Formats: sequence, C-alpha cells, structure tokens
Amino acid sequence: MIDQATQERWDRRYRDMGLPGAPATVLLENSHLLPKHGTALDLACGLGANSLFLAERGLETRAWDISPVAVEKLQAIAVERKLPVHAEAKDLLHAPIPPAQFDVIVVSHYLERVLTQPIIHGLKVGGLLFYQTFTRTAVSDEGPEKPEWRLADGELLTMFAPLRPLVYREEGRVGDITQGFRNKALLVAIKEMTRAGDCMRAMGD
Repeated sequence: MIDQATQERWDRRYRDMGLPGAPATVLLENSHLLPKHGTALDLACGLGANSLFLAERGLETRAWDISPVAVEKLQAIAVERKLPVHAEAKDLLHAPIPPAQFDVIVVSHYLERVLTQPIIHGLKVGGLLFYQTFTRTAVSDEGPEKPEWRLADGELLTMFAPLRPLVYREEGRVGDITQGFRNKALLVAIKEMTRAGDCMRAMGD
C-alpha cells in the first residue's frame, strides 16, 4: 500500500519541476564502470536523470518512485527519446526487489536502511551498485533536516560490506571545504561470489 501522504508531498514537488537535472556524481564520474548492456534499476528515481543516463548507455532500465507525477513525466521523456526506460510508481518500502535480477542498481539522495539487503540480493553476481546520498558531517545545510535521513561517517561502506568497494568518496570537513565533494558520500561496489556468503545467497536466488 502506498503511503498517500508521502506520495502527495512528492507529487506537489515534482508537479512544479521541469526537465530532469544532471545525473548523480557517482554515475557521471564512474560511467566507465557501467556494463555495455544489461538491466538496471533506479530506486527513488524522481524525474529520472539517472534512469535516462543509464538507458542512453544501452541498459534496459526500470525506474521506481513513489510519485506518479514524476513517473509520468519520466516515461514521457523516455518515449520521446526512444529510450528503454520502464517507469513505475511504487512505494519502495512495500515493493519487493526481485532477487538476482539487475546488473546495475542506482540509488541517489535516498536512504532507507531496511532496503540494504534487498538491494544486495537484487544484484546479479558481478552486478554493480552506484549509491550516493547525504552525510551528517556537512559543510552546509544542503540535504534533509532529519539526521536519520543522513549517513553517519563511513556508514555507506558498512551498510554494503558484503559488496566489494570499487570507488568510495566521503570528504567530510577535511582540508579546504570550499572545494571537493562535500555533504555526501558515494560508493560504487560489485557483488562477488566469494564475499560474505554471496555464493550461497546467489545459489538461493
């Protein structure tokens, strides 16, 4: 069942927005790691900047968001551009991620810790996670107000410890805070057979 209050809040936000913005830094800076073909899932896709980016690179992309307004806008853009994006309105907390289905999963500016294991299980062996969201250690007020919606220091690595990290970036307040990647952490990680029982999980999938 969709959380109606949450859906309406996001519908209002997306109704007044135009075209999608730029894809997440974690994708832009690490696009060379993407497979040349396969399936992708963009969780909490919003207007779909990440989804469109993935589809433009040849990935069959599923895009899920709680807002039907955002999903309809994204699907219209994908159809116009003839891109393989399949957008659906889903309450992510009640929409199971099918196991071992995706070569790529992307999460940007969204944090629900209960989805950690479903995300891991949703990756095929050899699949890649691209994750980026806000941290509690920040140099501005950018991002959500509630601290529980932000990552603790190093938490992203801990959350996805069963995956092998390929890229990790979290600069906090170190050095010249007017430069660099601040207020957020990003991770690119791969699901392998040999880490933290993934072999058995993959067999179970």
